[in-house]
Amino acid sequence: MKKAAFLDRDGVLNRKAPEGQYVTRWEQMEFLPGVREAIRLLNEAGYFVVVVSNQRCVAKGLITTSELEAMHARMRQEFEAAGARIDAIYYCPHDFQPPCNCRKPKPGMLLEAARTQQLDLAESWMIGDSAHDVEAGRAAGCKTVRLIDDGKPPTGEPNVVASSLLDAVDKILEVQTGLPTRVGLPHSL
Repeated sequence: MKKAAFLDRDGVLNRKAPEGQYVTRWEQMEFLPGVREAIRLLNEAGYFVVVVSNQRCVAKGLITTSELEAMHARMRQEFEAAGARIDAIYYCPHDFQPPCNCRKPKPGMLLEAARTQQLDLAESWMIGDSAHDVEAGRAAGCKTVRLIDDGKPPTGEPNVVASSLLDAVDKILEVQTGLPTRVGLPHSL
């Protein structure tokens, strides 16, 4: 069984589209600072890196599943060229109704990844920028990180709070190794 780092996509790896809009074309995919280095550090630390993303834009007809998968394949290639490997990508193409088991805050994507990839959820982390990400991670039995960039206290009771994916990885590795990193943990696990 492998430990995993589950990463939300929009707001964690790439800049989130404005409210009510979606990233539906490669030209809109703007990676956030430090994400390639963060994923490379996770790879080096032995984490199986899995993107888990709600993609309601498919249900809305704004992008097809084949277009989304082509965008994800290109994203993986971009990271691979930078020495950072995304091992798997799972996405929920559904709208809010009817309810499904894969749309976060439900843990379906994480549970499916754990089953198909032989992942140890108790040794894994869910990193996201919303309370739904934290809730999905907790429901799956993972430790959780909530990214915040507005300075407001997070909701969802994450184990760790971080300002970026790179900051989150620093904190995860500090927990894993017990060695200090560039930034300390805001509160203990």
